[in-house]
Amino acid sequence: MKKLNLFVLALLAIVAAAPAAFAQEAEAAAASGHSSGALTYMALGCVVGLGLAAYGGGIGMGNAISGALSAMARNPGIYQRLFPSMLIGLAMIESLVIYTLVVVLLLLYANPIH
Repeated sequence: MKKLNLFVLALLAIVAAAPAAFAQEAEAAAASGHSSGALTYMALGCVVGLGLAAYGGGIGMGNAISGALSAMARNPGIYQRLFPSMLIGLAMIESLVIYTLVVVLLLLYANPIH
């Protein structure tokens, strides 16, 4: 429960500080044709989305490795069949995080903040 409270507090601090971190002059926002608020929320959404993807990927990878290690501890003879399957699963989990990074980079380059 203590970790959850700390996570929520950190998330609220990030959300509260994001508009100041992504502050933009009115002239630059008018020149780009976007309002500064829309760019701020897009950047914040990209950062939070990528953070959630990395968090979920880390949890999934931890669970996969934990399950594989406990299976290998119970039956060491299964290593030859289990290890390649675990690596393929880890690569697929990591690819989801990389896809999220690609989408975030596309969004940021399509609508630059500056």
